[in-house]
Amino acid sequence: MTNTMRAAVADGNGGVEIRDLPIPAAKHGWVVIAPVGTGVCGTDLHLVQGDYPHGRFPVVPGHEFAGYVTEVGAGVTALKEGDYVGVNPNISCGECTWCLRGATNLCVNILPVGVAVDGSVAEYVAVPERIVFPLDKRITHQSAPLIEPFACVLHALERVPDWRDQEMAIFGAGSIGLMAIILARAEGATGVRVVEPNAARRAAALELGAAQAVASADELDRGEFDLALDASGHPVAITQAIESLGNRGRLVQMGVASPTATVALSPYAVFAKELSIIGSNSLAEKYQESAARMVDLQSELTSLVTATFSLEEYAQALKAATSPDQIKIQVVV
Repeated sequence: MTNTMRAAVADGNGGVEIRDLPIPAAKHGWVVIAPVGTGVCGTDLHLVQGDYPHGRFPVVPGHEFAGYVTEVGAGVTALKEGDYVGVNPNISCGECTWCLRGATNLCVNILPVGVAVDGSVAEYVAVPERIVFPLDKRITHQSAPLIEPFACVLHALERVPDWRDQEMAIFGAGSIGLMAIILARAEGATGVRVVEPNAARRAAALELGAAQAVASADELDRGEFDLALDASGHPVAITQAIESLGNRGRLVQMGVASPTATVALSPYAVFAKELSIIGSNSLAEKYQESAARMVDLQSELTSLVTATFSLEEYAQALKAATSPDQIKIQVVV
């Protein structure tokens, strides 16, 4: 058996190379997983360009993944070789203030898989047992990598627990925005409207149950919203989302913007309308709930996968992920 594997390596300056690397070993408390698929998202695009603060280079990208355990390290008790598993990609310290509060996504010592440590755009990936979760075998290989981004949506809307009764506008109908529509419909929410410049994505939003999908906020058939969710990360969309809010309106900012991006904000409007701006970073502890919900929602969620590439085609996968005509890209080993 060979002791090397194929893997994509990002240099943090826009370069990606497919290399032969040593197969990772399962150290104490860790397992090795053979991924069945990896999703490509906006974080990966920022990472490859060196525009993501947690990035440590060179690094193997890939954090939306699932697969089969191929090796278990000493001290591993809940998993065995052959188990079908998914991964919450945030390795938290468990000791800082935020970990003790249960907000492990805000851990001050966080090491995200595929960002700060090698990820899943490879034939094998090693991770701690404590971030690995057994998956229901009814979850398909194509659906399983979607558990992580769907968990991000669950976390975002958990930040505004009364969202089901609110008039909501979603800015951006990429995979995250469309997943929010799927969740809203599953929860019985009404009145979800979408702002998305791309016609194909607007059509997808309507097909998934959006009440309205328009190219510009000026076209919305409501003037003010209780809740706006930015799933784009684009400053123009974020500005429009803030402007769309009515009294006591809330913006949930979950789109990944560049760390250098800024938007105009009227302090008077925040004061006069009693606005709230709420950040939502990653998935917190929603992975297990997302995996459980995937069983029933996977048909709709997998409809968002519009293209699949091989590991050797990772550079092409990144390029495709920048296209407004694509929704969710996956890489299959």
